[in-house]
Amino acid sequence: MAEGAEPLPWSTRLHIAIGAARGLAFLHNSEKSVIYRDFKTSNILLDGAYSAKLSDFGLAKSGPVNGNSHVTTRIMGTYGYAAPEYVATGHLYLRSDVFGFGVVLLELMTGFRALDTSRPSGEHVLVDWARPSLSDKKKLKKIMDKGLGDEYPIKAAFQAAELILECLESDPKTRPSMDHVLEKLEKINDIKLIIKDNKKPNRQDHSSSTSTFNYRHTKSPISHGANATTYRR
Repeated sequence: MAEGAEPLPWSTRLHIAIGAARGLAFLHNSEKSVIYRDFKTSNILLDGAYSAKLSDFGLAKSGPVNGNSHVTTRIMGTYGYAAPEYVATGHLYLRSDVFGFGVVLLELMTGFRALDTSRPSGEHVLVDWARPSLSDKKKLKKIMDKGLGDEYPIKAAFQAAELILECLESDPKTRPSMDHVLEKLEKINDIKLIIKDNKKPNRQDHSSSTSTFNYRHTKSPISHGANATTYRR
């Protein structure tokens, strides 16, 4: 990535989130439901239009059958993204994936990694650090990616923060389905930034953007391949 490249604009980040949500919803709603189990940024591929595709299904599991709510399996996954019930018990629910999605959406909003031990003590785990700020608009603005500037609708950001909190619920039964998450994100995407006459936007939307999404205080998590862009840890 070129040094000093601009962060992705808000519209592109939402576009990525919607594409990833659509992929998870498809897996969950297929005839034989599939639990992705290791949903994280490094498993999201992006094409030239920043449309998201899921990759690396090595840890995917068939969903529960015969009326069961979960499957029990050996604990595998990535710290910082794995749902608490799975880490604690090995019980894996469809909505365990929803927790991981909430973490990824939080990364997209803040520009921070899910786990970064180079950050100050108490800020290593993104969810633990950011959660208290997600329900307060003033606090939320302080943790938003500074690369966005003021070029995002605060109403949309706050609704996205509320959705993240729902995804991060400790009880998987109270988390939303991926269908609900997708529907909510599409509504959030309809909230547009009102640009004042004397202020011109300085970033393009995802349809023509060539900028790259930077995590703060780290090297870029995006590597460009021949056919797609992959987030990497």
